[in-house]
Amino acid sequence: MDFGHVRVVIDYSSGRVRCLIPAVPGPSTAPRASWGSTEHPAGLTIPRAGRSPMAAAALAVVLAVNAAGRKATAMRRLTATLRTVTSRAVLPATLQQAEHAVLAVRRAAWFSPARTACLEESAAAVLLLAVRRRSVVWCHGVAPDPVRLHAWVQTVDGTPVAEPLSTLLHTPVLTIGDTRA
Repeated sequence: MDFGHVRVVIDYSSGRVRCLIPAVPGPSTAPRASWGSTEHPAGLTIPRAGRSPMAAAALAVVLAVNAAGRKATAMRRLTATLRTVTSRAVLPATLQQAEHAVLAVRRAAWFSPARTACLEESAAAVLLLAVRRRSVVWCHGVAPDPVRLHAWVQTVDGTPVAEPLSTLLHTPVLTIGDTRA
């Protein structure tokens, strides 16, 4: 992804991310920096979504996929898993169904002893919906200045699910699960 002042290269086979800065940077206006802590208070309060053993199971599956095998191939395993489960989802999830899944996973993640950030939470939400044969689109994107990566879920019509407005600043680099494709 080339933003002019920086080129972000994401290798989904190895999970490696590199930022390349051009030798002669052109004139640009940097957007206001955002560190995310005030706009998305994830991890600061327990989500009020209902308890869901299925959400905890979906999160456990994602954590197991990430932990199985070499760390260098974790992203490849995760994207392969998402492609497999989304290929079996036949009905588009409504915004309400998708929000319920995302919030249930966030609640389960609150109690997880392992790292659970946007990547794990969004993948687990996709799995949770796919078990119910509901489809959403998993997105992985990048925003410039400061360069930051983010993973999120959106409905098939493109609506981000349970995300702050700053998610719109991210350019999707990889999307998985659009049943219309």
